[in-house]
Amino acid sequence: VEKAVSKANQLLGLIKRSFVNTDILMIKKLYTAIVRPHLEYGNIVWHPRFKKDIDLLENVQHRATRLVPSLRDLHYSDRLRAMELPSLIYRRFRGDAIEVYKYLQGKYTIDSQSLLPLAESNGPTTRGHSLKLKKRSCKSLLRANYFSFRVVNSWNCMPEEVVTAPSMNCFKIRFDSFWKDLVYETDANVFMTKI
Repeated sequence: VEKAVSKANQLLGLIKRSFVNTDILMIKKLYTAIVRPHLEYGNIVWHPRFKKDIDLLENVQHRATRLVPSLRDLHYSDRLRAMELPSLIYRRFRGDAIEVYKYLQGKYTIDSQSLLPLAESNGPTTRGHSLKLKKRSCKSLLRANYFSFRVVNSWNCMPEEVVTAPSMNCFKIRFDSFWKDLVYETDANVFMTKI
């Protein structure tokens, strides 16, 4: 996390020094194309679990939104809304859901039943949806943050029309529509209680 944050901060500094007239559109394009990929690369594997790491990553985006002079005095979540930038917490949450969708749709050659086993059904589903994941137990907090454990609760609480979307783009649209109140949420504790 510290390595990704360091590289992203270097690139933000380069952007700040290189451009004099900065508007919302230009900063958004530069940030999403050059800086944000460093903060998100491989986060399915190294997904941060500590608040200090989550805050380190979010502070980079916080700093990027302050590069726009007209937004500098606004609260961070208001700057995100003005720039139409989702919080990094939401982006990681969305990325996890997209990966689960890919596994369950057979987009990967790995056996999805060993990584993400479906919950056993004793008849018609009366609660939730037909693609519920099995909730497995683990003894350590480290293991609980593994991809195959951390995605279960959020996946299982989504409605049928989201998880059974016919295509990836349709899934993304339905996912964003269902979780629209979390897009600009920056507090990890509030975010987790809403799931």
